[in-house]
Amino acid sequence: MSVFLYSAADQSGKVTKGQREAVDAKQLGATLKQEGLLVLSAEEKKGMGAVVNFDVGEMLSRIRPVSVVEKMFFARNLSVMVAAGLPLTRALEALGREATNPKFKRVIADINSAVVKGKSFADGLHIHEKVFGDLFINMVEVGEATGKLTLVLKLLANQMKRDHSLKRRVKGAMMYPAIIMIALGGVGTLMMYYVVPTITATIKELGVPLPFTTRMIMAISDIVVNYGPYVAVGVAACVWMVWRLLKTEKGKRTFDTVVLRVPIFGPLVRKFNTARFCRTLAYLLTSGVPIIKSLDITGGVLGNSLFRNLVRGSAADIQKGKPLAAALGGNPRIFQPLVIQMIAVGEETGKISDMLLRLALFFEEEVAGVTKNLSTIVEPILMIIIGVAVGFFAVSMLQPIYGSLGSIGI
Repeated sequence: MSVFLYSAADQSGKVTKGQREAVDAKQLGATLKQEGLLVLSAEEKKGMGAVVNFDVGEMLSRIRPVSVVEKMFFARNLSVMVAAGLPLTRALEALGREATNPKFKRVIADINSAVVKGKSFADGLHIHEKVFGDLFINMVEVGEATGKLTLVLKLLANQMKRDHSLKRRVKGAMMYPAIIMIALGGVGTLMMYYVVPTITATIKELGVPLPFTTRMIMAISDIVVNYGPYVAVGVAACVWMVWRLLKTEKGKRTFDTVVLRVPIFGPLVRKFNTARFCRTLAYLLTSGVPIIKSLDITGGVLGNSLFRNLVRGSAADIQKGKPLAAALGGNPRIFQPLVIQMIAVGEETGKISDMLLRLALFFEEEVAGVTKNLSTIVEPILMIIIGVAVGFFAVSMLQPIYGSLGSIGI
């Protein structure tokens, strides 16, 4: 008899893990099946060393979420397999074997187990709602109901690809200025800790009156040197408080309002959210999701709370008989007049999904253009900031030395 480590799912889809003695894996599967459990994986326990077997990759996979890229390939490959006539359960088994992320393997196994027991694909996705989200689940649900699951999966894969590409462009554009500012802060801290105390000792020996800027820099240096750990804790506490404040509805709304008014970055955020809104809503309407539910789901994927509240709030106006263009046009600082006019034309011609897709392509190209040129625009601004900081430091610390040399006639 051998000891097997196994994971199995019951009829509700709940996964349990344990160890059991059996002659082989086949007997283990038969035994657990009699208990109403479906074996997902089984591995023979090798000696005593298996008791303390730490798999770092397994541990990390439990922490990190399933990536958008993994879900995108899942939707695309499943669409191809289903279109080729492969049964859904066999397609899920194949995708489960191909998945490299252990967490995603378990997710696919849970979905397949639910489908084997007679549940719909959408019901299986509901088990892992946090992984797939409302957009994925609702579109699949409508696709199954209308017999357009292959089309819906293709749309989902395309939507995730576009969304991932947009996010990557924006994050890449923000990375350069963020790195420069962090580096500037680090260099400034090192200078306050090591350079300024040395210069301060020289200045004090001269015994000359010190300008206000010099005294200010010396005071900051003293605080950093003498109370460094307390300063670090204070900064960390401030960052934590700001982070917590941004988690509140009022704090998030205030931050998003300010961001939209920041030159360069405000228009970028506006175009980014507009592109996501147009493409997501277009795909939901194309899949057959009702307009009210589509707006609620679309609002949930938008990062800016002003966009999210306007889109979700427009559902109530539409229920009262208001056109979508009129419902969204209440705040011109959020959606540009071009967006509202195109949506109005789409409603009049009955081709709102086509209009939304055209708008999505237009704003995606706009985001690509802005992010491509952002470093060219931001770099001179950063150079000016760095130059002003360095100049301020140099003048403040060297002015007393030059003043003392002038007073003794050199």
